[in-house]
Amino acid sequence: MTTFPGSPRLLKGGLVLLDPDTSNVQRIIALQYNPDTLTRTLQVQGVGQGGDRSEALRLKGPPVETIKLDAEIDATDQLEFPDQNANVVQYGISPQLAALETIIYPKSSDLLANNNLAQAGTLEIAPMQAPLMLFIWSVTRILPVRLTDFSITEEAFDATLNPIRAKVSLGMRVLSINDVGFDQKAGSLYMRYQQQKEQLATLSPAGALSSFGITRIP
Repeated sequence: MTTFPGSPRLLKGGLVLLDPDTSNVQRIIALQYNPDTLTRTLQVQGVGQGGDRSEALRLKGPPVETIKLDAEIDATDQLEFPDQNANVVQYGISPQLAALETIIYPKSSDLLANNNLAQAGTLEIAPMQAPLMLFIWSVTRILPVRLTDFSITEEAFDATLNPIRAKVSLGMRVLSINDVGFDQKAGSLYMRYQQQKEQLATLSPAGALSSFGITRIP
């Protein structure tokens, strides 16, 4: 129990998987520890160089935003109470790692179904559809994303070689309306994210030309 009962509850970041057709929640993955850093890169979507000079200030759409983070998973504290954490004793943190890894795996049932279609002579088999993934980092950042990079560094093991401590590096691309359109759940979530960003921008302190040592634009 915290020494300061009046302290605010620390929110966690994490991932939520939605059914792409119904938007029903399929899985919630809360990060055990919030990362110390979050790297965001925004690539401007300008009209491009070499075009009409009158188009120089035009934007083709929202920037391409990518997010990178390192998340830690550690079962050390849970192993101190084996009676209360039977799964951790038996499997270590393998279930938590599997929950993250299977995001980028097609379902085995879909693989088998497609194999049956191929064996039956089906000429065209549609690619398998993944869940819609949301990256949640506070109530103002609920982003539709796609995993682009994923690596796991297992750092400690138990006596039966189950991982008990690991670092997971995730790279994600935010799905904008250029990727998903306006009519999908992902599109409405993205538009809400951009509109909240615009609202926050209005709260930024206004600058003054005098800060640059000038009184007007020449």
